Amino acid sequence: MPTLQEQFGNIDIYLFDQLLKGRITPGMRIIDAGCGGGRNLIYLLREGYEVYGADMDPQSVESVQSFARKFAPALPSSNFRIEPVEHMSFDDAFADVVISNTVLHLANDEAQFEAMLQGTWRVLRPGGLFFCRLASTIGMEDQFVRIQGRRFRSPDGAERYLVDEAMLNSIMERLGGELAEPLKTTLVQNQRAMTTWAVRKKMR
Repeated sequence: MPTLQEQFGNIDIYLFDQLLKGRITPGMRIIDAGCGGGRNLIYLLREGYEVYGADMDPQSVESVQSFARKFAPALPSSNFRIEPVEHMSFDDAFADVVISNTVLHLANDEAQFEAMLQGTWRVLRPGGLFFCRLASTIGMEDQFVRIQGRRFRSPDGAERYLVDEAMLNSIMERLGGELAEPLKTTLVQNQRAMTTWAVRKKMR
């Protein structure tokens, strides 16, 4: 019997929470936009989900393809693509679930953030789930140093593009989404704030 580590890999605990709540179920088509080395995909591959991914780093995509060959050999390697989330080659409304885990806060400025957001939202079907984890200022508003625009230096020394609650609500309304559950923000002991943003794309 596989250990928990073997079964789930290093899955983000808040993505695991979506599985427990039944929002991600077998038969769904899932895109991990900015998949990195695929830490959130091990369980989904093992359980036969229709999994896709995109990342700009060739080594990361190669890693995910290796996982797929091991756990889901029927999946084509072309499901995992070397491309930025701004310009993914998947069709519009392609996926039931789109994962954006610690990706959007890597934007350099407002224009790139918007391009990354639009590129990710575009591939989600109406009624689908957008699962996003990103850095924010929520709960630590006075502990960041503004660099320019919405780029800040966090107490942990990293520079990130940071959102706040009002901005997320405004974006959601503009895109035509609704919260699948309330925003949840984890404060990492005076270092950074990480917000979970789970959004349903409204049916037109």
